[in-house]
Amino acid sequence: MSEPFALPPEARAKLELWRAADARVVFTNGVFDLVHRGHVEYLEDARALGDRLVVGINTDASTRRLKGSSRPIMSERDRVAVLGALSCVDLVVSFDDDTPLRLIEAVRPHVLVKGGDYAVGDIVGREVVEAHGGRVATVPLREGLSTSEIVRRIREGMGA
Repeated sequence: MSEPFALPPEARAKLELWRAADARVVFTNGVFDLVHRGHVEYLEDARALGDRLVVGINTDASTRRLKGSSRPIMSERDRVAVLGALSCVDLVVSFDDDTPLRLIEAVRPHVLVKGGDYAVGDIVGREVVEAHGGRVATVPLREGLSTSEIVRRIREGMGA
């Protein structure tokens, strides 16, 4: 069994307050590099599934492991600041693992959300969330709105 995820004290305090108030906590995660309209609409859709939205973001090191040495484009610090400024996001927590499983175990969300490109059965953390009575949901992605596509167009000189 792996070591539990150490939530920052301020994150732990917020989660405890929300639980005490019976708030429905939603969790999603990703790299969120070059935040664009597709990300914002996805996060708004996720937040609509509950009362509070917690976003887990990959650290710079885990992003490089997952996306390659040319990513992330925006630093973890910048990505946290941008996501945290969105009105639909209530808490942002960075994680260095290759998957968000330990963070999901620590947050114990009522709803776990991923994009529609995931099959519910393949979503990391599904068993954890369902074991404590939560549910897993997917929300549709916006066609043509992805960081990888934006980066490709920039590299080809087509602009964003």
